[in-house]
Amino acid sequence: MTTVHRLLDEAFAGVEPSPEVQDLKEEIRANLSARAAELEAQGVTSDVAARRAFDELGDVRALVADAQADVAAETGGAPRTPLQEAFAVAQQQRVRPKPRFVLGVVLASLVFAALVALCVLAALDVVPLPGHVVAVLLVTASSAAGFVVGLSLSQETTTNHPMPANRAGLYYLATGLVVLALLLAVFVPLGVFASWIYVVAAASLVVGGVLFTMLGVTQTNRKKAWVRDVARAQATGHHYDRFEQDPAVAARFGVYTMVIWLTAFVVFVVLGLTVGWAWSWLTFVVALAVMMLVLARMLFASTGEQQK
Repeated sequence: MTTVHRLLDEAFAGVEPSPEVQDLKEEIRANLSARAAELEAQGVTSDVAARRAFDELGDVRALVADAQADVAAETGGAPRTPLQEAFAVAQQQRVRPKPRFVLGVVLASLVFAALVALCVLAALDVVPLPGHVVAVLLVTASSAAGFVVGLSLSQETTTNHPMPANRAGLYYLATGLVVLALLLAVFVPLGVFASWIYVVAAASLVVGGVLFTMLGVTQTNRKKAWVRDVARAQATGHHYDRFEQDPAVAARFGVYTMVIWLTAFVVFVVLGLTVGWAWSWLTFVVALAVMMLVLARMLFASTGEQQK
């Protein structure tokens, strides 16, 4: 239950990580999950059940303080270095990949490799396949590549909470579009497709790039509480990230990026139909350079802005 996990991580935020604390956390997690399951069986929604079970638990920090005091009494209070603490907690927090996830990623990767290889053989006239069949195979291969990304992001890892299914699905779509654009662009010079397919590839690339940008600037912190605690404990300096400090800046960058790439796409089509497709691709090089300049300007504040 994701709600139980997040409530527990919030309660343990700021608590010095250690194997003992992690053991206590996992024990509390099991009790909370069991109690929440009982409440859900009585007809309570999962979110309400998790919060009610958490409220019934009482003061979590008091439990942590008592456990730390007991450990200190047993060990004589011998301190460990931050690196030792971080390594010990990481070992406690390890999440093993689910067998079905591993199987899904392996199968999707094999499908991608096999379909691309088949399309290459068709382009070399080794395997006779018409152009529309190659196009379908490339779309399927791109979908397989997106599936690997989306499935991977939806899994819980040692350091990250799982990404919501809808958001992971958007990453799947964005990845599939970008990969499809690259594959189509590669197979046009091989004579499989006509030059107008560059327009389809460009549209796919722009939509995928815009999706990636929007997902990136709206991404919330998925790091688990213990990861953030260790990072803060080991931090040696301060990094001013405007996207983290000011969500409005991140939103503006998303809008600017969409405008840049949509404009680039329009110019690409116009140049392709007038000057020629061989030179029209320079539009995207210019668009990428402009986007990087905007990113550098918006992501990091100037010295004067940092001091405000």
